[in-house]
Amino acid sequence: MSPRLLFRGVAIAEACTWAGLLTGMYLKYVPESTEVGVSVFGPLHGVAFIAYCLVTVVVGTDQRWSARRVLLGLVSAIPPFATLAFEWYAERQALLAGSWRLASEGPTTVPERVTAWLVRRPGQGLLAGVAAVAVLTVGALLAGPPVG
Repeated sequence: MSPRLLFRGVAIAEACTWAGLLTGMYLKYVPESTEVGVSVFGPLHGVAFIAYCLVTVVVGTDQRWSARRVLLGLVSAIPPFATLAFEWYAERQALLAGSWRLASEGPTTVPERVTAWLVRRPGQGLLAGVAAVAVLTVGALLAGPPVG
């Protein structure tokens, strides 16, 4: 999977889970008809949010984004649907290549070494990504729900 397709996929997933969560919150708090939407989409959105953040760091490292661009990508996960706007911006600015730079180019920094390992071993990289999302999700659950 290319950086472009991976990033687009997680940006869309994050936005879709936002839509589900917002719909669930509306149904829970306005007509007070059901809490199912929040129960289902709350955890799904949490997982999608964490996955989007991890993918942003990996793709940003591979594609040599500036720290400011990576931070902008991470912050775009907070407002609803902003990941789509950032993905469109990244596409228009040619920040998303069709191939992984570090699949063939030598890494020079520690983040690049980690990213190179992930992209050179796609199966193990996928497992490492799923494990990282799971560990971070469990950590977030143990920390408790957001205040507010």
